[in-house]
Amino acid sequence: MHHFEYRGGELHAEGVPVARLAGELGTPLYIYSHETLVRHFRVFDEAFAGVDHLICFAMKSNSNIAILRLFSEMGGGLDIVSGGELFRSLRAGVPSERVVFAGVGKSDDEIAYALEQGVLMFNVESEDELRNIDRVAGQMEKRADVAVRVNPDVDPETHPYIATGLKKSKFGIGISRALALYRVAAGLPNLNAIGLHCHIGSQIVQTGPFAEASVKVAECVRVLREDGHDIRYLNVGGGLGIPYENESPPSPKEYADAILPQLRDLGCTLVFEPGRVISGNAGILVTRVLYCKENEEKRFVIIDAGMNDLIRPSLYQAFQDIWPVEEAVRSRTRRKVDLVGPICESGDYLAKDRELPELRRGDLVAVMSSGAYGFAMASNYNSRGRPPEVLVRGDAHFVIRERESYEDLIRGESIPAFITGEAD
Repeated sequence: MHHFEYRGGELHAEGVPVARLAGELGTPLYIYSHETLVRHFRVFDEAFAGVDHLICFAMKSNSNIAILRLFSEMGGGLDIVSGGELFRSLRAGVPSERVVFAGVGKSDDEIAYALEQGVLMFNVESEDELRNIDRVAGQMEKRADVAVRVNPDVDPETHPYIATGLKKSKFGIGISRALALYRVAAGLPNLNAIGLHCHIGSQIVQTGPFAEASVKVAECVRVLREDGHDIRYLNVGGGLGIPYENESPPSPKEYADAILPQLRDLGCTLVFEPGRVISGNAGILVTRVLYCKENEEKRFVIIDAGMNDLIRPSLYQAFQDIWPVEEAVRSRTRRKVDLVGPICESGDYLAKDRELPELRRGDLVAVMSSGAYGFAMASNYNSRGRPPEVLVRGDAHFVIRERESYEDLIRGESIPAFITGEAD
């Protein structure tokens, strides 16, 4: 469910006409619905109301500090994967004891920064990393709380780029090796191995893979405890999908019903890392038609948003629904087109071979389900400024990130004197 709907023939974000925002702020622009974000977080949280748990929003999906602060005010934490994300979380006012640091490639500086700030724990991906965290913690005369990420070899049946729980994945260690690695951790003087972590993938639209993984990690917790390891946290990751096209993903309650029978009696605090399921359908990307053209084999609709603004269709061949902002456009004759951007790449498209109402120069369209992995993956390719982000609450809107200017594009760059001819 989301709060984008037609009223009086015009697409609204909650109580605000989308065309009005496009007129005031230009296009392309991202618009998020406050009510949708709050509702999605609350529904997920309530699904696990009967167990001790912490929801750590996967900020890689949407890292705007206003949205991070919103979830923090609701009692949530964050799943981070870099020092930059930790910096954002702190600027947003999220308590560091609700932050979990994941990712396969943490640098020494990032580890030290997280130890200084007192994050809840590190999700450790390898023995090398485990020993390095111990070394950095020792140099700082601190102890690091860690959870080892295990790979249960469960097929999430999703796009291969976002499947992370198979044996061939770069993430985690084989679950059969977990006991050996926890014994290594127990022998390291600057570590507390307090948790177990598992994340099998993203955009998963059935409960079976989650249930299968939960059986395996629950057994792993029992084995570790029998060996004397004090496992207090079980982080089961995220990955619950959303409807982009014809998918019918389980609700958070159905997800909870699938995994809690295996996990409820472990006595662990359960940590969840939802991202897309919270923010995905809470955002849209609004763009304007610049030109239409037709060659011998195909019709193209050229818009002012491209793969630099929303890369999912180009990177994952992902489907994202396209809604005209003016409802009357929906009744026009439908034609098969490629909806393409201004970037100098043949792979720059937001919809390919799609039956859409006839679009004309100046028409506004909304790319739906753009609240996750949208702006967060945007770039300055072709020296294009990233779009603004707007949060709508009821009849009010708030610019939570300004559009980048040309000056922003060259900030931090310089030309050496030997090139300008000013050198001595």
